[in-house]
Amino acid sequence: MKRFFLLMLSLWKQQIKLYAVAALIGAAIGVFILAPSYNFIYSQESNNNKLSSLEYVFGQLASIFDGNNTEDNLLLFYAEIGAMLGLFTVSIYGFLHKRLARIESLKAELQKDLAPIIAQGEGPHLEFKSSFRWDLEQSRINRTLESVVLKTLAGFMNSRYGGTLLIGVADDGTILGLDKDYQSLKKPNQDGFEQAIMTAISTNLGADLCNSVHVLFHVIDHKDICRLIISPAHRPVFLAQNGMPKLFVRTGGATRDLNIQEALEFVPIRWKGQA
Repeated sequence: MKRFFLLMLSLWKQQIKLYAVAALIGAAIGVFILAPSYNFIYSQESNNNKLSSLEYVFGQLASIFDGNNTEDNLLLFYAEIGAMLGLFTVSIYGFLHKRLARIESLKAELQKDLAPIIAQGEGPHLEFKSSFRWDLEQSRINRTLESVVLKTLAGFMNSRYGGTLLIGVADDGTILGLDKDYQSLKKPNQDGFEQAIMTAISTNLGADLCNSVHVLFHVIDHKDICRLIISPAHRPVFLAQNGMPKLFVRTGGATRDLNIQEALEFVPIRWKGQA
């Protein structure tokens, strides 16, 4: 627990330092750019100024550094405005940067052909599942298989880079298709399969995480394959097993759950700056 709190404290310090720097830069912009600019425009409108814009601004800056500026309250006001603009800019940049990175990652993934993906085999960012809910060995619906798929999805969501899950492909890359899964659904087609996947995600992982999963279908050897492209989640993703919520992560080509100590150390590092 002590290590966890030290990690949290370190992350909070880094975040506070970042926002403090942004506020200071914004305050400087307010004092050295906004205030002289406003004063110049005001003096021009009142016909009290015959200097060029550069001459006026440099004169204002010189008076600030010399301590001869008597409008301290006005300078403080511009410093506050600049600081708020700095903080606002950092927040907007962080939001847009994450969105753009996610879009670029998704575009890169969509440009990949499915056959080479299967040929490379399973790994840290790729996993195969034979089916979603149909037990091929017992020839019946097995809801336990849904939990296995959800565990993999949670593991990819909790990773920094996401991953790809192919359903209808055996561990060795053999194409099995989705016909048996289709037959287990009320709507035995691609739409019904996608609805079943999204319902399982919404019910077991959280409705807000449906946007982290993009569903595509491919046909290989006249068999349907479901390709799930999973983006990193904006929050820790837990999956309940035996009534206990567990945090799953990818380790190599497998997915495993973390114990309490591991989870406490993993979460603040993985989602730093997103609190």
